[in-house]
Amino acid sequence: MTQDLSLDYANGDFIAGAAEYPARWDALAEDTRASLGERARCGIAYGESPRQVFDLMLPKGRPAGLMVFIHGGYWLNFGPQTWSHLAAGALLRDWAVALPGYTLAPAARIHEMTREISAAIGVAAQEVAEGPIVVTGHSAGGHLSARMACTDQLADQSADWTRRLARVLPISPLSDLAPLMQTAMNKDLRIDPAEAAAESPARLQKREDVGCTVWVGGQERPSFLWQARLLSEAWDCPWHVAPGAHHFDVIDPLTDPDSLLVKTLLE
Repeated sequence: MTQDLSLDYANGDFIAGAAEYPARWDALAEDTRASLGERARCGIAYGESPRQVFDLMLPKGRPAGLMVFIHGGYWLNFGPQTWSHLAAGALLRDWAVALPGYTLAPAARIHEMTREISAAIGVAAQEVAEGPIVVTGHSAGGHLSARMACTDQLADQSADWTRRLARVLPISPLSDLAPLMQTAMNKDLRIDPAEAAAESPARLQKREDVGCTVWVGGQERPSFLWQARLLSEAWDCPWHVAPGAHHFDVIDPLTDPDSLLVKTLLE
């Protein structure tokens, strides 16, 4: 009998007050957009689907570059509007921030989401046409951010933005999709062995010219510590375990321009 690994990836079951986080994130994001005014450009289309949009947050002056944050939610939940506040740290360092949406499962497979994120970054890169590009993301977004650094992305000759990609910083990434085939959510994700092989960053090659640091919380589920370590070993890149951080608050330092997380991402 195949072992059910659903509990290994059930983050909220092991975080006190987990149910309160989404409303808190939404409130912080709304406040951030309100404070930015016209510098928060929301719902920019990069495709025809309602979810093929991104929000672009602009600094007061000329952007030093473009940071991309890809949201998580196991490829099943959320959208860019919940995470606007995570742009704050980069904005205070004069970076523009794009927060792309993507079609969620079961309407899309993970390989389709990978293509959508690349397309979204391509359009965002046209809006912010100068400076380097750095890509980060959390959980499922950590997976998608790592995918942007894989050598297969260079095969798409239309993705001009890839030449500007300087580094990726996957936060709590799902780097090997195979274990998720043994979870209840795979009914909607529909990961099969072929997709696990083609879409798992830890099984793919990283571009030599793109830097990477893997980030994870010290109080995360053991499966996420394993996933982060696996990617750092496969790519021979640094990993950082944030002391005391769990899966829901490991992203909070993105709001602080002087945090180690923001410095590692942008410097």
